[in-house]
Parts: sequence; structure tokens; C-alpha cells
Amino acid sequence: MSDSAARLLEALEGRGMTVAVAESLTGGLVCAAITAVPGASRCFLGGIVAYAAPAKADVLGVPTSVLAMHGTVAAQTAQAMALAVRDRFGAQLGLATTGAAGPGWVGEHPPGTVFVAAAGPLPAVLVRHAELSGTRDDVRAATVELALAAGLEALGAR
Repeated sequence: MSDSAARLLEALEGRGMTVAVAESLTGGLVCAAITAVPGASRCFLGGIVAYAAPAKADVLGVPTSVLAMHGTVAAQTAQAMALAVRDRFGAQLGLATTGAAGPGWVGEHPPGTVFVAAAGPLPAVLVRHAELSGTRDDVRAATVELALAAGLEALGAR
């Protein structure tokens, strides 16, 4: 069980808020970390794994203009994913992950390039970029922690 996930859920519950998650490169690992915490259902509404660009647009609702202009591995895409999942589920916090887990490049982005976003109660969406190293599993695990930390930061609960 992730300590970060437990802290995020505690912060959400203390504020009477809920969270939803949109994942690409993490493939459901953020949702798994959150739901591993007993009582997660009090704050966790659900998640969408939108791995391919058409799923990001058709299922999640990321504007095709964002994907066409910036691609799937971009701060703008992470931001759009977080806003879309927050709105789709009616949550107060939307978290999103996108990037290149490796071993290959995604367009111009080397393995380990990740973007996470947290769309919380404030007008601005918090977006974090990282260049991670290690195996595919290392990158995905570190991205989960980055997303949870972004959620805490967006709530002012670091």
C-alpha cells in the first residue's frame, strides 16, 4: 500500500472531496495504489485507462486539437486528461499520467519522459514534468508517486 495514496485519501476525506484518475503510461497503477487503501471508496470515484490517442479523445474527451497540436506525451495533454476525468466523474480532483515508459521513444520523447497533472479545486491545473530513469517498471512506479504527490500538492496537503 502506498503511503502517498493513503495521505491523498486522508486529505480528500478531510475536505469532503472526491478523486478520479485518467491514466496512460501507468495503465491503471494509480487506481490500484488508491484502491489498495482500505476505505478508498469514500473518496475514489473511478478511473479511465486511455492508452492510445483515440481513447484519449473518444473515451476520455481530450480535445483532438490538443492531441494534434501537442501529441500524447505533453503537458497540455496531461492537463486536458486531468480536467476531462474530473468532469466525466464529477470529482473535485482529477489526476492524469502520460508519457514514455520505455523501452522505446514516443515520437521525440525518450523513455522516462513523463507528465502528471492534477486538476483540483483551484482554477489552475498543476502539471509536473519529469525525466525518469530505470526500467519500464521503475518509470511507471515513479510516475504513480509523482501523480499522487501532485494530487496532494493541488490540495495544499503536501
